Amino acid sequence: MIHRLKEVRKELGLNQTDFAKYLGITQTAYSMIENGNRPLSDKYVKVICSAFHVNEKWFVTGEGGMFLDSPYEKEFMEIFNCLVPETQRFLLLMARELLKTQRKLLDADDGR
Repeated sequence: MIHRLKEVRKELGLNQTDFAKYLGITQTAYSMIENGNRPLSDKYVKVICSAFHVNEKWFVTGEGGMFLDSPYEKEFMEIFNCLVPETQRFLLLMARELLKTQRKLLDADDGR
């Protein structure tokens, strides 16, 4: 996870001092985290992911993309993961129907 921390910081174009400010810590404390001398707490993982729209699953496990595609994706996934499987299937069905409707509406607008 530490190498992904550095990767996020560099992708955002921030130096250690500026990135540390977002976390509310000193550059020295941040450097110790990035170099693996101090652990990165769950609190800071949440702050980083929230402040910079970083995909928490990617940040922790390396799976998926670095950034969330939408500011709503994280909230949607949290809600989805709280649903029982039957309700998840229903929500997925509803989302597919909504997507079909959106495509039809967008196609109709393109035909004007």
